[in-house]
Amino acid sequence: MKQTVLAAFILTSLQAAAQQPSTSDTIPLIINQHNTIYVKAVFNNQDTLNLNFDTGSTELTLTQEVLQKKVKTKPDLYRTAYQLKIGQQEYPTKVYDALLSGQDTDGRFGWDLFKNKVVELNYDKMIMVVHHQMPAAVLTDKTYARLPIQYFEGLFMVKSTMEQDGVTNTNDFLFDTGYQRTAMLDNDLLKAGQFPADKMEVIKKVMMKGGQGNEVPVITAKLDALRIGDYELKHVPVQQITGNKPMKGQNIHILGNEVLKRFNTVLDFQNHQVYLQPNRFFAEGYIESK
Repeated sequence: MKQTVLAAFILTSLQAAAQQPSTSDTIPLIINQHNTIYVKAVFNNQDTLNLNFDTGSTELTLTQEVLQKKVKTKPDLYRTAYQLKIGQQEYPTKVYDALLSGQDTDGRFGWDLFKNKVVELNYDKMIMVVHHQMPAAVLTDKTYARLPIQYFEGLFMVKSTMEQDGVTNTNDFLFDTGYQRTAMLDNDLLKAGQFPADKMEVIKKVMMKGGQGNEVPVITAKLDALRIGDYELKHVPVQQITGNKPMKGQNIHILGNEVLKRFNTVLDFQNHQVYLQPNRFFAEGYIESK
């Protein structure tokens, strides 16, 4: 009887262990010349897609062209949840449509798929790792800067500091890996902080397009310095919003992936912290300066 009970206990223990989620899920990460990061994912067990990991969005968005011509599923937009397999894990998500997505991608998925998880973006190894708990090595590594997360209307922000002609402003910035340039500065916030934006050297003026195809007039100018945590980037070509703001009706600065890709990043959605460590891209030149 004791042997039978012991065998049953061992079997039960093994079954429980098998049901435990693995400690991490490692996915190859791709970054193109436009600073778009993406992974391969399987939508609704049928369609393999290239999807941008866009921390400035939520849930799953596919372009209208992909919805019409590529995917076998004809999703019930905005209402029904479908499975999205990223790596070895499946995530339920509603589906939205948009006119545009980053180059080489079929759409994008947002940060909220990973609520209560820890997501690592390692640009030195070109991997995205979804952890079920915070890696101990990150907590003890002094090269990581730690920034508290502030949530705003379903998105998240971190504090950063701008400097121009001796004047500094510290503000919350939307943490947006889906935005391909360095940083987008809101003119109303600049005025409220009496920031000398007029002292920045203008590089060019263009009309950009948002994910829904909306036109956003933008001035690109050179900022003396941008400080994120313990690290400083000098002479950064930043964009100034002059109208048709990306987040309608909201005054908000944005950190884009031409800056964010310079850091190996750990997004701790369990304890609401971002960890940033300079990587091989840290000293790379900026697109607008080349």
